[in-house]
Amino acid sequence: MRFLMLNWRDPKNPKAGGAERVTEGYWRALLARGHEVHWFANAFPDAPAEETLDGLHVARGGGPGTSIVAAWRWYRRQPRFDLVVDQNHGLPWFAPWWCRTRCVAYIHEVLGPIWHSFYRGLTPYFGAWQERNVLRLYRNVPFWTACQSTERMLREFGVRHIQRIPYGVHTRALPALEPKPLTRPLRLIVVSRLAPNKRIGHALRVCRLALDRGLDTRLTVVGGGDDEAQLHALAAELRLGDAVRFTGALPEPEKDALLRAAHLLLHTSLREGWGLNVIEANAMGTPSVVYPAPGLTESTLHDQTGVVCEEETPESMVEALAALAADEPRYQRYREAAWRRADTFHWDKVLPRACDWLEQMAQARP
Repeated sequence: MRFLMLNWRDPKNPKAGGAERVTEGYWRALLARGHEVHWFANAFPDAPAEETLDGLHVARGGGPGTSIVAAWRWYRRQPRFDLVVDQNHGLPWFAPWWCRTRCVAYIHEVLGPIWHSFYRGLTPYFGAWQERNVLRLYRNVPFWTACQSTERMLREFGVRHIQRIPYGVHTRALPALEPKPLTRPLRLIVVSRLAPNKRIGHALRVCRLALDRGLDTRLTVVGGGDDEAQLHALAAELRLGDAVRFTGALPEPEKDALLRAAHLLLHTSLREGWGLNVIEANAMGTPSVVYPAPGLTESTLHDQTGVVCEEETPESMVEALAALAADEPRYQRYREAAWRRADTFHWDKVLPRACDWLEQMAQARP
């Protein structure tokens, strides 16, 4: 069968993130089953219009405001697809109205307040307004998501058919949980794209507050993005010095090694479709302390695999950190539970169910 993914970014886009990683995981699993898989995305500088990445055909065209038309023009020249997946990141591709075949909508999170992280003036209000109305327009289109909170929001907008399948991770859980006592300094880590909605500045302030209360702390920030220079400036303003280290984006083995060495992962995002890096950290025997944001309250089980803070503030997070740092038995209990749970989210256990469903949708009555 022939499958097409419509997504604003493809795996080689410099701004690709977790959404593209999980999307590629599904598409490569379909490829391994013998299907033909294609991906249409926005063009970006120096990228070819079409290329094949180990069997995955990627086509690119247009940009913000023009890529939908570019996708439609490219699509008209292609043989018939069995299923088109219209991935929604605040704005969909409107494929159900032009693809003339089976189509499902794929969404990670409803952006909502995230619009205000990236835009100013009236733009975020318009963005949130059009998002609500577009989701209502899509109410009869089958949706696919991973998160209970996203499913709940979709139902509030009238979406009728939702398939929820948890995300998987490539990171394989350690074969055995190695000792990791809560020695000082307390080693904290953030793994994220450095974007406004991730609120990495909150993690820097957590580090400063922890130091101010006498909790010897070191923070490692893994990832790159548009906010990098601003975050370096904030670290200097907070006088963090050697207490914070920015590594930039890292290959997976290096990232996993840092996750393995850290005591705790911090996650301060405004909203997530799930929080893949939480499960990746858990697989390395590292529990998490997260904000009570949609998505994060599902990837971290409060008082089981980590801590969900009471409020979305650095002050609340440092209180949670200080309490956990003083309770070694509780920390070790979280480590054990997080490590065991992470193994259930490996791709080997998630992909068969997802691929079965995608094949069913490709064969369903249009």
